[in-house]
Parts: sequence; C-alpha cells; structure tokens
Amino acid sequence: MRSTLVDPFEDIPRSVVVTANDYAAGSTFPAHSHRRGQLAFASRGTISVATPEGRWLVPPRRACWVPPSIEHAMTMSGKVTMLNTFITRDEADAAGMPSRCCVVGVSALLTQLLEEAVDVPALYDLDGRAGKLMSLLVAEIASMPELPLHAPLPADPRLARVCRRVFDTPSITISLDEVAADAGMSRRTFTRMFRSETGASFAQWRQQVCLLAAVARLGEGQAVTRVAMDLGYASPSAFACAFRLATGQAPSRYLEEAGRAS
Repeated sequence: MRSTLVDPFEDIPRSVVVTANDYAAGSTFPAHSHRRGQLAFASRGTISVATPEGRWLVPPRRACWVPPSIEHAMTMSGKVTMLNTFITRDEADAAGMPSRCCVVGVSALLTQLLEEAVDVPALYDLDGRAGKLMSLLVAEIASMPELPLHAPLPADPRLARVCRRVFDTPSITISLDEVAADAGMSRRTFTRMFRSETGASFAQWRQQVCLLAAVARLGEGQAVTRVAMDLGYASPSAFACAFRLATGQAPSRYLEEAGRAS
C-alpha cells in the first residue's frame, strides 16, 4: 500500500489526545500513517483494518491498536462511531504498548475512560484531573487482552495476491489445489511457503478469514443462515460450531451483542 502521512494531532503538546467521529456505512480511509499510535475503538459498528502484514476485524465494543508509523487502511461496516486515542511514541513505549497491530478487548472501565476523555480539552492540565485521567486511560489500554481477530498476509507477492482474492471473496470451500494453481505453484511448494510465511496451514488461515468475514456481517445485522450460506458452510449448524470454537460464543449471541452496541 502507498501510505499518506496524516498528522492532525501531532503538534499538540500533549502525549495523549482522544477524539470521536461518526462515519457512514462503507466509509473508507486509504492507506495512511500517524507518527502517534492509534487506538481505534468501535463504539458502534465494525471496522476493518488492513496493513501490508494482514487484516484485522474490529467488532462493536472492541478496539484495534495501530503502532506509530504503521501504514493502514480502514473500512467501516455499517454506521460507525469511532473513538480514537492518539498516543505519542514515547508514551506508548513507556506503557509497554505492542509493537504490532492487534485487536483488543475493551473493559467497562476503558469504555468509561474513553467516553470521558472525548470531552477533555486538547490543552488539558497535565497536573490536574484531566492529566490523571489520560494517564489512567493509557495504563488501561496497555492492560487489555489481545483477541484472535487477525489474518496475516504473506510477504511473497504470489501468495499475497492469492490471499487478497480470498479476503475479497471468502469461502470455506476454497481448496488448497485451487489456490496453489492460482499462485502458479505445486501443492507441496505452496503448502511449505504458506506455513513458513503465515505460521498456519492454508485451511487454518481460510477458516480465520471466514471468521473475520462472519464477524463483520453479523455486526451489520445479517442473519446467521445467510452468513453461513454465503461463506460456503454446509449448514448453519456447521457454521455455528466453527464460530463457537473460534470465539467462544454462538453466532446468535454475538448478533444480539452487536445489536445492543449499535
């Protein structure tokens, strides 16, 4: 991706800045980067984040951490309310923030801190209540657990091209022989290179891509049966089983939670 530097808050003499914005369904941000790290919290709706290393899916009430200077693109599924926390590199390093992109859970305390911090003036008093609020906010962000909502993108251009096609039209029925032929490789060579570059088999990676697509579609309010059929599962029950194994909850329960967050 060709990256554009976006620095709307770089010159504010505060290490932490929090903003809130509403976006229409389908809104996109082409590849860009910030000198600050960004925590993008999906207060409403679902956000897809893409970097040269892979894709991350941010369901409602979760967040994605994008380290400083990492180029990334964003796409909104459904109407999205995004609360962004921009953190300087020094502050992020001091807090022990991850050096890679990741989706994280969001505690009730972190949600309250974010909602409170949105109303803090840009030039807040570092030694006053606002300064303490921002310090607690960063500490709480750093303590959040990572969630398995990521599918890596191989560096090899042949593998990456095939994987992008699967990202665009995910299906559990896409075969190893099909993608190997598309990449111009033997089955054996494709299997070896794919595991070397992603750390997973193609079947495991395909399952994860379908999970990300399912989470996005359920977040938009699509019916479980429609999602299961669109992704090529033999039945809604087969899809539900795979979804429960990956997320720990049934798709119907996830759909209910997404509806409450919207």
